[in-house]
Amino acid sequence: MTYIYAILVLSLLGGSLSVLLLIADRFLADYGPCRITVNEREPFIVDGGCTLLNALYEQRIFIPSACGGQGTCGFCKVDVLDGGGPVLPTELPFLSKAEIAADTRLACQVKVKQALVLRIHPDYFNIQQFRAVVTAAKMLTPDTREILLELIEPQEIVFHPSQYIQVEVPSTDELTVRAYSISSPPGRKIEIELVVRLIPGGLGSTYLHSVEIDQELTFTGPYGEFVLDDDVETELICVAGGCGIAPMRSLIRHIYEVSPHRKCRLFFGVRKIEDVMYMEEFQQLASQMPNFQMHYALSEPKHSPQWKGETGFIHQSVAKHLEAGGRRQVFLCGPPLMIEATLKVLDKKEISRDQIFYDEF
Repeated sequence: MTYIYAILVLSLLGGSLSVLLLIADRFLADYGPCRITVNEREPFIVDGGCTLLNALYEQRIFIPSACGGQGTCGFCKVDVLDGGGPVLPTELPFLSKAEIAADTRLACQVKVKQALVLRIHPDYFNIQQFRAVVTAAKMLTPDTREILLELIEPQEIVFHPSQYIQVEVPSTDELTVRAYSISSPPGRKIEIELVVRLIPGGLGSTYLHSVEIDQELTFTGPYGEFVLDDDVETELICVAGGCGIAPMRSLIRHIYEVSPHRKCRLFFGVRKIEDVMYMEEFQQLASQMPNFQMHYALSEPKHSPQWKGETGFIHQSVAKHLEAGGRRQVFLCGPPLMIEATLKVLDKKEISRDQIFYDEF
């Protein structure tokens, strides 16, 4: 018993010491001005102590960060050629051996303590900060809101279908951003639409579910490297779950505007009938796009006795309706389990991984 008490005491002391060290590092450490050089450009000076992600943001160099700097998405990769210190345990799950050898780091996990030399993707310099105003909003489901944003400055945005933006969430602490896919087509350059599911306790979704008409907000973008194959002979396959419908809606509406005869299929899965989104809109598009097919499926049909459509998980609909082979480009967006199950189906359908692009959320 004495041995157990000793272990508990040591654990408590160790935990308390860790907390004290974090507090001291956050509020007492003074690293002074630190110079940062990016891609051999003119260096700039920042006050030490902040994360590299925030330091770059203040210089209007916007690095992708779908989790808003929480260290859970692994998107904010930059090469820290000098001054970054050792790779942290929090970074290891997101970095390959080759990336570690190339000095790749997560910008949200690197603290600016001294002079840094960086190499980042040149495209990041093209990402802009936008001011916009909410011009319309409506609930699509009991917990999902559609928001229309009209751009104020700059007045136009150029993006590819399936790209996303990062919305700045007002906060008294450090910069907080959250990522949301654009659901409107690229042809509408003066405004964008978002589909936002309310996450209990979620800073970004709570904020966007509370913004009112005529309220201004700030975002950066566009982000995302997925590019639609412009060859009209390539069939587009979209598989989505929940709010993953947003980028698929952008893709399909874009196809409707530029190549309405192109072969295109949508597979969309939700739990209950009240979670269904945009069904009438896609049915209308199907009446005008001769080669567009849509498959909606409920995974919990017992809660929706009025449902007359397909049932089961959406990967099962893909397995049922999608034949093997063919020239295709596949986009997936949804929960990790949906992505994993669908990838297995696509493997059996002889669709190579280089034809598949996906985001998990």
